[in-house]
Amino acid sequence: MSQPNYEFKAEIRTDLGKGASRRLRHEGKIPAILYGGKEDALSLTLDHDKIINAADHEGFFSHILTLHIGGKKQQAILKDVQRHPYKPKITHLDFQRVSAKEELHTNVPVHFLGEEAVKKAGGVVVHQLNDIEITCLPKDLPEFIEVDVSGLEIGDNIHLSQIEAPKGVTFVELTRGADHDPVLVTVSKPKAEKVEDEAPEAPEAPEAANEKKDEE
Repeated sequence: MSQPNYEFKAEIRTDLGKGASRRLRHEGKIPAILYGGKEDALSLTLDHDKIINAADHEGFFSHILTLHIGGKKQQAILKDVQRHPYKPKITHLDFQRVSAKEELHTNVPVHFLGEEAVKKAGGVVVHQLNDIEITCLPKDLPEFIEVDVSGLEIGDNIHLSQIEAPKGVTFVELTRGADHDPVLVTVSKPKAEKVEDEAPEAPEAPEAANEKKDEE
């Protein structure tokens, strides 16, 4: 799968409300909002097909995106995605403006490495967290955080404090006190397979027992 270009054309919309949003969706567009910084919030529309294709890539949710609005470029990060309850459609997007001099507050996914080695040793890798809350300047934003689990044995775990943050990145949870050090991953024993007990012999029916006595 080729890496997508995270640049999208967005149009300013003035026709607001639920009815207007429904009409936009019927036209293959997604209503969205862009907020943050010193500028006012903007209501936007984007092409649904381009967004849904980009959403197949993990980086869409953690990269800095470029929105082309009225001939100008605006860098932003995706803060929220609303999806249709049962159709494969995105119904709304929230974007936050990005400034090169202002820290971002966002979540990035965790990539666990070396899981096959743990499985071969008989362990089961259990992900306790799949993303990490961070702050950093836009230039330091990582696409993901790697955690190597290959050396873990059954009963082992890795806490957030055991992970080295990339340069310029702060793990938010660790700034909240000593009791805020969540477990990212644990290794447990495989669940024992239930052995079905042999079914007890059914008691003889009275008629059969009587027949045996008569034969004796």
